[in-house]
Formats: sequence, C-alpha cells, structure tokens
Amino acid sequence: MNLKYLFNLVLLCMVVGLGACSPDGKGADPVKLIFETDMGNDVDDAMALDMIYKYLDSNKVDVLAIMSNKNSTYSTEYIHLMNHWYGYPDIPIGKVINGIDSENDARKYAEFVSLQKDEHGKDLFKRPAFDYESVPEAVKFYRKILSSQPDSSVTIVSVGFSTNIIRLLTSLPDSFSPLTGKELVQKKVKLLSMMAGSFGDNKIAEYNVVKDIPAAQKIADEWPTPIVFTPFEAGIAVKYPATSIVEDFKWTQHHPVVEAYKHYLDMPYDRPTWDLIALLYVMEKSSGYFTESSSGKVSVDDKGYTAFQPDSSQHHRYLELDSIQAENVKRHFIEIISRPPLKYKK
Repeated sequence: MNLKYLFNLVLLCMVVGLGACSPDGKGADPVKLIFETDMGNDVDDAMALDMIYKYLDSNKVDVLAIMSNKNSTYSTEYIHLMNHWYGYPDIPIGKVINGIDSENDARKYAEFVSLQKDEHGKDLFKRPAFDYESVPEAVKFYRKILSSQPDSSVTIVSVGFSTNIIRLLTSLPDSFSPLTGKELVQKKVKLLSMMAGSFGDNKIAEYNVVKDIPAAQKIADEWPTPIVFTPFEAGIAVKYPATSIVEDFKWTQHHPVVEAYKHYLDMPYDRPTWDLIALLYVMEKSSGYFTESSSGKVSVDDKGYTAFQPDSSQHHRYLELDSIQAENVKRHFIEIISRPPLKYKK
C-alpha cells in the first residue's frame, strides 16, 4: 500500500472516526442522495457538486437526482456540463418551472462556463448537446423517484431556495404514488439537510430564506422528517482559499469549478462554504467537523429571520463550528476539491 495514502487515511480516521475507514474503502451503504441546488447564484454550489462526484468516485453516495431551483436554463446546463466532465453523464437532472427570480442576483458563472469556447470555437468543456426542454420538472420527478425508493432511505440536501421542496410537500397524489406530498416525504425521506437560516448573536435574514419566505415558513412548520440546518454562521466560519484555486489545480488546463470561481468574483477572494457544509454533514458526520445543537423547533418570521427553540420532542437541529473544527473542515475541503476526479482524462 502507498505510504502517503496510508498516512492520509490515518489522519482522516482520526477526524471522522475509525468506523468509517478501512484500507479497502469498504464501509457503510452509499447515501441515497437528492441534491437540491440554486446552481449559479453562488459558487459554493459548484464546489459542493464537485464533492458529490468525489464521493461517487469512492462509492459513498448514490445520486438519485440533481434538482435545480434556480429559474435559469444555464443552471441546469452547467450541471449537465459537470456531469459529463466528471464522468457521470447519467445522473438525472430536474428543473424548476416558474421559480423564484434570482437571475440577476450574482455574476452568471453557470452561463459563463457553459458558453466558454476553446481556440477553435468549440465548447471548452466537451459534452453532448443540451436540451433544456427535455429536462423534467422537479416536483413530478421527485414523486417518481421517491415512490420507487425504500422507506426512510432518501436524504435531500437543499442548498438553495425552498421552491421545489415546498411544492413537493404540498403535491397531490398522481400516477406515481397515491400518497400526498407530505405523506410521500414522511414515508421515503430520512433527512433534510438544509442550508438556511441564521441563529447567531448577530443573526441576519439569510438569503435562501428571504427569497421565498412563505415556503421557508411552511417547511419549518410542516416538513415531517428531521431537518438539520446549516446556518449562515457555519459557512462564514470556513472559507475556501483563493490560494488553493490558484495553486492546486495545475493538473489540468481547464477546470469547470475553477473557471466558475474565477468568474464569480474578482480574484483573489476566499469564499464561505455554506453548501459544502450541508453536504459534508450528510456524508461525514463527525464531531471533528461540527457540533449539532440540541433538538428543537425552528421558526421563520415574516421578514425572514429564523429562531430556534430547544424542545426534545421536536426534530430540528442546526450546526455550529468552533475554530478547530473550522480548520479541520477547510483542510478537508481543499483535499477533496483539489483532487483529480477518478475518471479525469487529460
């Protein structure tokens, strides 16, 4: 066995716990995952998606679908591009229809990368032609996927607006299932890991909540399975360094996340990792990375501010990170994201 690999494995085991590690890579059953993203609003969505492919490389996740809740053609086209570049072209994609307007909330890195050309005028990132019209609507697709899964088996990581999941929650019986949306969620979904809210001393009305306050309120009040919130404070505690973007990807000439990162804001900048933490919680739950609050109830007021009331009978929690945990998480993110994908071809 390669000594460097073994050394890194030992370090990882010290952080995440010995039960999760073995030299042959065997461990728990893969997480059945639906990734719900507003891809294109912030570059942390792209970095979180990179992590998903790396977990696929190590057989730790079964990606049932990637759902876009950003009302943009390029949000789904960028996901299509990423699926092909990382070697997982068959991952299904769903789209929001008549979603929340956020098209001008940020520099359009998803559009920028999707349209990038090489010196011959061809797509910089090669993939088959993208047909937006053929991408299924998210809620019907949710119902189709969930109805075919074992009970209490699916984890949803929601790192954007609540539009798709609230429509799922309030959906009616259809040809895929005789259950209402709430009944279907209760039967099939194990956990919702949600990047939303703010619970610190100087809490804010967090973006994902503010963009669709009624949906966030209804999710907090009526979602029938456990929810773990990754709040604004958690993402701020861990910033992905620009030095890594500049130095750690020299193994390839062009990288779809690096190109997105460089376009999103003027370099150099370090970007908070909100969405990455919501995913990390699901994939590598560890006290070395974060601390879970006690059980309680999250509420959302009419201005988008969130509050947490401890209550052992409720099933909401939120994540906190101290300085040591934040440093552990940052190092781990850099290692995962800067690693070449298993199926990478020069």
